[in-house]
Amino acid sequence: MISDVVRTRFAPSPTGFLHVGGARTALFNYLFAKRYYGKFVLRIEDTDLERSTKESEEQLLRTLKWLNLGWDEGPIVGGPYGPYRQSERLELYQNKAYELVQKGKAYESYIYPEEMEEIKNKLLSEGKPPHYTYELISRFNTQERVNEYKEKGLRPVIFLRMPQKEYKINDLIKGEVVFKKGAIGDFIILRSNGVPTYNFAVVVDDIAMKITHVIRGDDHLSNTLRQVAIYEAFSAEIPEFAHVSMILGPDGKKLSKRHGATSVEEFIKKGILPEALVNYLSLLGWSHPEGKEIMDIDEIISNFSLDRVSSSPAIFDEAKLKWMNGQYLRNKDIEEIYKLAEPFVIESNLLTEEEYEKDKKWVVKALETVITSIETLSEIPEAISIFLKDVTPNLNDEEFLIYFNKSGVREAIILFYEHTKRSDKWDTEVITENLKKAMKEANPQKKSFYMALRKILTDSFHGPDLVNTIYLIGRERILQRLERVIHI
Repeated sequence: MISDVVRTRFAPSPTGFLHVGGARTALFNYLFAKRYYGKFVLRIEDTDLERSTKESEEQLLRTLKWLNLGWDEGPIVGGPYGPYRQSERLELYQNKAYELVQKGKAYESYIYPEEMEEIKNKLLSEGKPPHYTYELISRFNTQERVNEYKEKGLRPVIFLRMPQKEYKINDLIKGEVVFKKGAIGDFIILRSNGVPTYNFAVVVDDIAMKITHVIRGDDHLSNTLRQVAIYEAFSAEIPEFAHVSMILGPDGKKLSKRHGATSVEEFIKKGILPEALVNYLSLLGWSHPEGKEIMDIDEIISNFSLDRVSSSPAIFDEAKLKWMNGQYLRNKDIEEIYKLAEPFVIESNLLTEEEYEKDKKWVVKALETVITSIETLSEIPEAISIFLKDVTPNLNDEEFLIYFNKSGVREAIILFYEHTKRSDKWDTEVITENLKKAMKEANPQKKSFYMALRKILTDSFHGPDLVNTIYLIGRERILQRLERVIHI
């Protein structure tokens, strides 16, 4: 049942780069909210004070903007339920924890972590579940311990009283999930330093921000029992849960560095386009009703539903992503490609920024020539380097000599050299005409002539359109390379 006002959230921790799994979670929340004309909320979960950094948060925001996943409420844009950083909401969590204490749903304890560990180990040694209870925990609440805590500037830990009953949730992806009675014991919701535990802060925020649908990775499924218990303790409406399956590498194991790039930032550096990555991520677990693969964001939104999200793990295939990126690249206007390619070309030191702008006509021609053979922006420098770098072909190459020694080939190459040297103009029409004249006069086998000529000029038997390649290399360098062989 879809609520009248759908509100989803993406709540990352600013402790590093955005993993593709996190990006997909953000995307699915965004798509679901937009599909039902709701709100997509961004909340920064930075209560891990040691690992969370401002730099990581800023990087995270930049990455989400690059993906064009604009949030309706959250950092920068604000909203009615802020602040949207957990580190700025600590007083709220503390007040809410004591609200549950006053209701008898939670209790204070002056226990130390090592004492909790001792209780756990003793229960395990007795063959019992390592569950904490009020009876086990409250015996540390002596006046002596209370005074000791005060002297150290510590607050009592707060535990939630975990109801011992069966819990059932209807997960929108996984179906009915049952947590059996006695699955867990009492658990901490507020630490002695006043910082809430993850599960408590999440629920307090989701209630305050009126989140209706919690769409997240299924690695969070185990957190759901604790969170549902906290919702009940507050007598709050429980949101709909949807746990998306994990992303695996091609070998069927959890996606990690051994499979290659795993963060969105790494794919940005590889020259993947945001619209291609969004399109690809949308298909990791979800499918279009008509089986379409290439879709713009509007089409994805209009067809998105959790009914079509699979409960089976998704396989991340970087080759498929690159193929899709190539499709998007080839559908772009050459002027846009020119702008997108600039940082990659300049960083490769093939051209300076000044040269890139001054020789724009040449650069555009080079991009038009190679665009059909590349899949990412990062491949462009190597693809166009053939037109810029000096090459010394191996003219003793056995395959080259077979082509070169075929009847009429040597003569045709000499004739092409002579026609090129006499030509006043330098454009693709003149080059095409000179090639035709050389071919007509020497009558070589066509394939052998072109294979030998390409090897002489580029040290390769394969490459982009030969006429464009000759034009882009430039008349003087073409003549210099041809001079190496006309006397063989």
